[in-house]
Amino acid sequence: MLKLISFSTIFAAIVSGVLGHGYVQEVTANGAKYTGYLPYTDPYYNPPPQRIIRKVPGNGPVTDLSLIDVQCNGYTDGGVAGSAPAPIYATVAAGSSVALNWTTWPESHMGPMITYMARAPSDITKWSPGTSAVWFKVAQTGKNSAAQWAAPTLLVNANSIYTFTIPPKLKAGQYIIRHEIIALHAAYTYPGAQVYPSCIQVQVTGSGTALPTSFVSFPGAYTASTPGIVYDAYQNTSAYPIPGPALWTGGN
Repeated sequence: MLKLISFSTIFAAIVSGVLGHGYVQEVTANGAKYTGYLPYTDPYYNPPPQRIIRKVPGNGPVTDLSLIDVQCNGYTDGGVAGSAPAPIYATVAAGSSVALNWTTWPESHMGPMITYMARAPSDITKWSPGTSAVWFKVAQTGKNSAAQWAAPTLLVNANSIYTFTIPPKLKAGQYIIRHEIIALHAAYTYPGAQVYPSCIQVQVTGSGTALPTSFVSFPGAYTASTPGIVYDAYQNTSAYPIPGPALWTGGN
């Protein structure tokens, strides 16, 4: 049975996070709902709840793109430095949709929403990618022709739920889904872009055999010179160059 360490301690932690920004609080895959890692309550349960999302320290961003923190914005045993594996994973069919429910996103924090995946070579509950180039991009939304940003406008219009599709011919196996918002309200210089990543553990099922052949690393995929990282979102009215590699659709 889960036991609270202290209700007053949890309440204080929740209040301290109100002025922050956001994270994925729930995942829906194959019709099942999974509560995300909740940084202002989960650490105060004993034993802690089992989640499919790797731990995040709070609802704040990563701005130094050279840090391993930009990978999953999560904890290791030694502190904030990338991500420690989560204890469980969700099952999702190749070609199906995954819905990611964000906490309330600030109106001022405009920017793209980007999703990557990485195939685990071993047990996903024990694997960390480190700085290896294992990530491939499967979804992205930036600024549309009406100058509406993925976040906050399109996200708010969808009731804070971002939905993407697992590539339909992706080879079955265990994967990390790395999903992020990059907030650009202060990105007119570097460091300024704020990266809010979450890493979700899944088992992909299906008969597909497709795998990408080109990969990026985190850190490494984004630098100060990457198009879309330094960007004046208030003055620039042209199309937004979404950072990172080209999409891999897996033969869709």
